[in-house]
Amino acid sequence: MSESSRSGSARRSGWRDYVDLTKPWITLLIVAVAVAGYFVALPGRIDWERLLLLVAAGGAASSGAAALNHYFDRDIDARMRRTRSRPLPTERIAEGSHVLVLGLALTVLGIGVAALTLNLLTALSILLGSVTYVLVYTVWLKRRTAWNIVIGGFAGSAPALAGSAAAVGHWTDGALALALLVFLWTPPHFWSLALMLREDYRAAGLPMLPRMDDPSYSARVTVLSCALLVPATLLLAYVGPIALPAIVVLVAVSLLFLASELPMWRRSDRKTALRGFVVSGPYLLAVIAVVIVNWMLVRGLPFVGG
Repeated sequence: MSESSRSGSARRSGWRDYVDLTKPWITLLIVAVAVAGYFVALPGRIDWERLLLLVAAGGAASSGAAALNHYFDRDIDARMRRTRSRPLPTERIAEGSHVLVLGLALTVLGIGVAALTLNLLTALSILLGSVTYVLVYTVWLKRRTAWNIVIGGFAGSAPALAGSAAAVGHWTDGALALALLVFLWTPPHFWSLALMLREDYRAAGLPMLPRMDDPSYSARVTVLSCALLVPATLLLAYVGPIALPAIVVLVAVSLLFLASELPMWRRSDRKTALRGFVVSGPYLLAVIAVVIVNWMLVRGLPFVGG
């Protein structure tokens, strides 16, 4: 990038660039998982103060972890079409140290709020998620092994545990089952994306698929990993407790997600991968919504387990 274009990018820096650093849509999803964990564990009335503190603490820590991800990935982001327009590669934010400080401050703030206003287990759950995403996934595994997103998937599961800890002070069976479901959702979600963008990831030197040199094999592994969500859904229904109508919806949306991934068993092209990736996000949002609505349903309808 020329000196003139760098200075032009710097002049365009603004509050939106700092918002982009927090990955707002991912942060929203992380907070939603925490809220679902709260409701799947909650036995009685909503404590709105605790719920709002959970949202604030989880949102701050997730935003901080996202900013740290931007900081540590700034070199590979510059080499990929999907990420080269981010604030650090374009130098709209020229000082990477500012991003590092922002990320650390938000992460510490979120964990501190949880520890001081909720309980230590909630803070520990948030800490585990942040450490997994920033240090285990981003710094250690992402550039080294195709297992990166499998192990790193715990970062998305930890908010469910934080929600349970905020609600009742411990990890309930239902919250653990929800965390497992989110953990199993992560590989088919990201592998579908990586199949779409495999040339981009290969150019950046990132092993984001089970086999970067064999798209057909990777696509079939993606389908199999998605199929694991069906028994995970049944486990959540059993230990939830989950009301019967909610069970039906949960199984149905899991089967719909699997149906969107099934074409990849025969074809590993961009179009089939796109279909699975597009469905994966709404699938998790649907699970979260059903879990929250279920909290109201279990008051007067039959439920399983628990």
